[in-house]
Formats: sequence, structure tokens, C-alpha cells
Amino acid sequence: MLLQDRLIAVTGGANGIGAAVVRRCAELGARGVVLDLATSLKGDLPAGWHEVTLDVRDEASVNVALNEARRLLGGLDGVVAAAGVVPSWQPAAAMDLDDFDRVVSINARGVAATVKHAAPLLGPGATITVVASLNSWRGDPNIISYAASKHAALGIVRSAALALGPAGVRINAVAPGPIATDALRGRMASRAASTGLDVDAALQAAAAGTALRRIATAGEVADAIAFLTSSQSSGITGQLLNVDGGIL
Repeated sequence: MLLQDRLIAVTGGANGIGAAVVRRCAELGARGVVLDLATSLKGDLPAGWHEVTLDVRDEASVNVALNEARRLLGGLDGVVAAAGVVPSWQPAAAMDLDDFDRVVSINARGVAATVKHAAPLLGPGATITVVASLNSWRGDPNIISYAASKHAALGIVRSAALALGPAGVRINAVAPGPIATDALRGRMASRAASTGLDVDAALQAAAAGTALRRIATAGEVADAIAFLTSSQSSGITGQLLNVDGGIL
């Protein structure tokens, strides 16, 4: 059991990739806490897991939730920062800067707050894993705020690795490509008028752009996070691991 008896908190753990991470970590022996705005994980909460309300935009909420997670578990060995948001398409000349601030507050400031308040709770051998994006590596003309926030998230990971390394705490990130979550399907549906592709066609187009000719799954992202959370990645910190089927 790769994560036997590891104690893990997952922000954004009630839906999408975060929920897949919770289920995979539980299958691999971890106990943990789901931290999210949502009241409950879709499906049954795994045995040995708890739920705590969290709003990553609110630093006080992050601090309280992480400390409550440690109290419930009797310790904390790892934190997965999966909370995030993808905005609607906006060209550069039509950016809504209020929405820009919202995206950055969740995807970048939320990660920074999670790292800040997790760090004092973690000891040697502990890990933080951030769900970043392929847009941590590259830009996108339609979602500038998202690309900016994910570039910032990678900067946080690389800098925090230097800050936390002397204490024996590792921090890494994963970069998913398109993952067929409910959220992605919804975005593809909303873009159909401008792209000319319905959801199935958009997913097929995304798959055609990968080396494997398929898009990666939420479970495969969760597997990568489980590896980075485990002792098998003990020599790895400050890195961004693509889980994209071979887009980059």
C-alpha cells in the first residue's frame, strides 16, 4: 500500500481531480480530510476520511481548515492543493479584470495560502503537491488569467521547494492536460458556438493532439499525485510533472 497510514488533506477534494485524488489515496491506504466549499464528496466518503469546509480565497479559512485537518487525523503528512477554477474564454482586449482577480485569488493566492499555513504543520518526509496545469508552461490567448495564475502556482512551488527543503518537506506539482471532468465538458459545451465543435468532437480533437491519441484521465492524475506524495519520490522536489498523454 503506497500510502499506508499517510495522513493527507486535499483542498478542492469534493469534485473533479480533487475527488479522484481522495479516492485513489484512500485506496492506497491513506486517511485524510476533504477540504472544499462543497458540503460533501460526490459518492461515499472513504473510510477514515473526514470533511471540513474551506474557502481558499480566505486566508483565515485556510488556516483553520488545515489545523482542523491535523486535529482530526492526529497529524498531517501531506497536503494536496487541488482547488482551482477555469474562467470562460476572454480575448485580451476584453478581459474582465475583476474576474482576473477572482481566478488569481483561487489558483495562485489560494495555493500560496495553502503552502503558508501547511508548512508549520508538516515535518520531515511530508509533502505538498499542487495541481497546476500545462498552462504553467505555456500561454493561452483565450484564458490569460488562468495561464497567469498557473504560471504563478509553478513559481510558488519552485520557490517553496527551496524554502521548505531544509526542513525535509518536499513540494511538487502536476500539470494535467485536458481531463474529461464535468467542468471541462461544461466549458466545451459553452464554447461550441465559437469552436464549431460539440463536446464529443472537442474531446476527440483534444485526444488527436496527444502522443497517445487519447486524453489522460483524472485517475491517472491522481496516480501521479499519489507517487509524489509517497516515499517513492523522496528525491524529487520543486518539479512539475506533466500528465497529458504527450501534448508537450
